[in-house]
Amino acid sequence: MAANSFIEFNMSNKSHELLPKKEAGMYSTFEHTADIGLDVRAESRETLFAEAASGLLSILVEDPETVRPEQEVTISVSGNDLEYLLFDWLDELLFRFETSQLLLCEYDVRFHAEGITVSARGETFQSDRHRLAHEVKAITYHQLTVQQTAKGWQARFIVDI
Repeated sequence: MAANSFIEFNMSNKSHELLPKKEAGMYSTFEHTADIGLDVRAESRETLFAEAASGLLSILVEDPETVRPEQEVTISVSGNDLEYLLFDWLDELLFRFETSQLLLCEYDVRFHAEGITVSARGETFQSDRHRLAHEVKAITYHQLTVQQTAKGWQARFIVDI
């Protein structure tokens, strides 16, 4: 992949999404030395955090559509700074994959005064159906941003592979 190329993913038409059709979101990856970066855009904070998780899933497995929403988990992340909240949310997803091999593919994100609560669905990694794309070592703080724009919300983060 060329140094300035982007891979764009538009998740708004995926049948496995829980988001209303008007809540179109999007994320794209960008190269960063030995890391992979993601730019995420969405109409709402909730969609932004769901799209960021979808982007992370696409870095973990080659074909995220093979992940089935077979089990549900509730994840709560505390904090009021959006950048740290996004970092902690993605870090929790990575932790669950590393410790339980849990791949999550659907996210119902709810913001509240203490942070976020997410009802997420997915399944345990199945080597006969899922192919790992990258070994993600960590979510990083480098270039981490979350901001509201005139067109909605955008975020940027980098994962160490």
